[in-house]
Amino acid sequence: MNTSNILAHKSTIIESITLVDFPGFLELVIRFSLNLAVILLLVKWLYFSTTKRKDYLFTYILISSIVFLLCFILENVILQLGFALGLFAIFGIIRYRTDAIPIKEMTYLFLTIGISVINALTGNGTSILEVLFTNIVIIALTYGLEKRWLLKHESSKNIIYEKLEFVKPENHNDLIADLQNRTGISKIDRIELKEIDFMKGICHIKIFYEIKDLNK
Repeated sequence: MNTSNILAHKSTIIESITLVDFPGFLELVIRFSLNLAVILLLVKWLYFSTTKRKDYLFTYILISSIVFLLCFILENVILQLGFALGLFAIFGIIRYRTDAIPIKEMTYLFLTIGISVINALTGNGTSILEVLFTNIVIIALTYGLEKRWLLKHESSKNIIYEKLEFVKPENHNDLIADLQNRTGISKIDRIELKEIDFMKGICHIKIFYEIKDLNK
């Protein structure tokens, strides 16, 4: 390729760059505002009001915003469906090194990614009313499950426990009473014995209790 062809090629690239596209920018602002409003309803009003997990609140909002902007900016990529599925594969299998993400948190993560992809990649054949209806349906279903149908919100904690004599089946009530007294949780619903280390004289147990105790 000679110099004239190189210059012509660069000139074509420069001419193809759009400095200002007001209709496109307005669409970006409207879609992003809609997506952010829906995500805030899901994770701030529905999720955070029951779990009080600020770490996941931070994660959901930022992941949703990044996924939306990625999808919207790269909307003209030929492999749109493959790109969207790739995002689900990448973010859907996230596991932190310290602890696996609980199933409920994974569900909200899937929701935030899915909503962001829907809001960003709906083409010209889909009206804003249809997109809005889709978002409303998702919010309504989540609200019904979170606030109406599943009124009892259960949480859990992993505990290292040293009184091995209390883990015997005949001392189950004493174990619950001791854990409630030491953790300050008013009522422990159930306990799972995960591991016993006789060499160190400790055991690993998991307690389950109503989430209302987190606010006390």
